[in-house]
Amino acid sequence: MHRYPRWPIHLILVIVSFVMLVPFYWVIKTSITGENIFNYPPSLWPVDPQPFFYVDAWYAIPFPRFFLNSVIVAGMAIVANLIINAAAGFALTKSFPGKRWMILLLLACMMIPFHATIIPAYLITAQLGLLNTHLGLALPAFSHIICIFLFKASFDAIPPSLIQAAKIDGVPEWQILLKIMLPLAKPAVATNIILSFIWSWNDFLWPLIIVRDVDMQTLPLGLSTFLAYFEDTTGALYAFCVMVLAPGLLVFLLAQRQFIAGLTSGARKG
Repeated sequence: MHRYPRWPIHLILVIVSFVMLVPFYWVIKTSITGENIFNYPPSLWPVDPQPFFYVDAWYAIPFPRFFLNSVIVAGMAIVANLIINAAAGFALTKSFPGKRWMILLLLACMMIPFHATIIPAYLITAQLGLLNTHLGLALPAFSHIICIFLFKASFDAIPPSLIQAAKIDGVPEWQILLKIMLPLAKPAVATNIILSFIWSWNDFLWPLIIVRDVDMQTLPLGLSTFLAYFEDTTGALYAFCVMVLAPGLLVFLLAQRQFIAGLTSGARKG
């Protein structure tokens, strides 16, 4: 029973949500009107909307090729993240010598920005002969420490008696992880999928360094190629941005509930 009215909180949340959505609305409006962003006063509603800017963005550059490259790289990153992060999170639920130091080492590594490790990452990728390849594009995104701890928090919430019963029945460790732990940690799986997809989908710096051919460019890198074709076409530029953002928003909306549950699973346990 609430002792105070909830509507002021809801009103504030609606206003904040509206303010947060204004930039997205402005991008979509500009993508169908081509309105100059320096017009004053700006129009709040779309004037003479039409979809031709999307057609220009699709045919002016090899957009399907860039899109396919991004899908392949994101797919490889998602699969690798699920396998590596789930195995690492499962290992951290065990008791072993040096576990505390291992966790501290992982936490310390989170403080090192990717830019500080980009030179050794490039040299390793070059030695492996993976420059200008899909595998080379996805390799640095194969695991994220944040996702490892998300899996660990979800696995810690599973009753240990369930794992002990499986061990008594002679189930091997990898089957315990695959058939028992992962099905019970769906929020962590969804969170891993969303985060690894968005991080690999939006990555610009790493593809800029290792890609040599236009056919291997991903969508964020293709944006620079697009700007070389259309320097003064505001509508086509915004249409391209909407087409790049749409898959990420769609993935997030489809798994929004599981994503929030995955991020708060550790908090609920505490």
